[in-house]
Amino acid sequence: MTLYINCCVRDESRTDRLAKAVLKKIGGDYTELKLYEENLKPLSKETLNRRTELIEKGDYSDGMFSRAKQFAKADIIVISAPYWDLSFPATLKNYIENIYVTGIVSAYGEDGMPVGLCKAKELYYVTTAGGPYEPEYSYGYIENMSKNFFGIPKTYLVKAEMLDIAGNDAEEILTDAINSL
Repeated sequence: MTLYINCCVRDESRTDRLAKAVLKKIGGDYTELKLYEENLKPLSKETLNRRTELIEKGDYSDGMFSRAKQFAKADIIVISAPYWDLSFPATLKNYIENIYVTGIVSAYGEDGMPVGLCKAKELYYVTTAGGPYEPEYSYGYIENMSKNFFGIPKTYLVKAEMLDIAGNDAEEILTDAINSL
């Protein structure tokens, strides 16, 4: 199962359009998770304490773990996140905070180092930027989490940038990015 984590808020999102082209190239069915419809919240003192208590008991039956289980079981993951304010939208960080559950997506080895438990072998990070794209604080973060904490060995950056620069043809840039897949 391919999991499409859609962080695009706009109906006519260029990032979503590029991600849909990636999904088409991958082929097959996919499950789309529209993060802006999920009403995700950062962990609070109460939810963090509850989660910790359940993890310590090894009880992952609570609904709060459903997104983590979905993420861990996916064969391929596609994340679409526009490049906003030199990073990705905060809703993606909230999602990661909610799915990073020890015992589902990651564990810690005897040496104290994280061991990924996710099934996926590939993650595609899809983004668009109105100006120049700097991956360090967006794709770089996702790549590090994927490889070092989730156990996803291959990550790919798919991007279209400079879309809103005067004199650039945004449609041509986006079409070129789609055609280069």
